[in-house]
Amino acid sequence: MKKTYSIEVDCANCASKMEVAAKQTEGVKDAVVNFMTLKMNVEFEEGQDPKQVMKAVLRNCKKVEDDCEIYF
Repeated sequence: MKKTYSIEVDCANCASKMEVAAKQTEGVKDAVVNFMTLKMNVEFEEGQDPKQVMKAVLRNCKKVEDDCEIYF
């Protein structure tokens, strides 16, 4: 399952850090962050609950960029 989320991030470097953090989150198969459109595309592993996984993604992203936001 793939979903797209709106994000709030200050710079392209921060967006790159968010992408890495999202990819390292359990339950995420792949993630791509586009700074220009302020969107995060996430592909979830089979059988995962997107809402629960995205809570973990947000926690991990805030570890690398504390003022970022993901709207889900």
